[in-house]
Amino acid sequence: MSQGVNVLALVKDSERYVFLYDEDSSEELLQTLGRYASDKDLSFTWYDAAVLSQRVRRLRREAELESPSLDDDLPEIFRRAG
Repeated sequence: MSQGVNVLALVKDSERYVFLYDEDSSEELLQTLGRYASDKDLSFTWYDAAVLSQRVRRLRREAELESPSLDDDLPEIFRRAG
């Protein structure tokens, strides 16, 4: 099964922060947002990191809800309870 690439972007005046990531690297992206926020040489703020982190987590939850369960391919009697 192929994974898609997600694009997360922030435009601040003349600066552009663009992040490309897949579902397997979302945790690494969250760490990167924190590193950018703590870098005094960047205009990227903790507020920016919080907003973008919230977006990443929401997209991850939506993807989990949309992805079919492995149980969906099994006959009813073999599906897990709960």
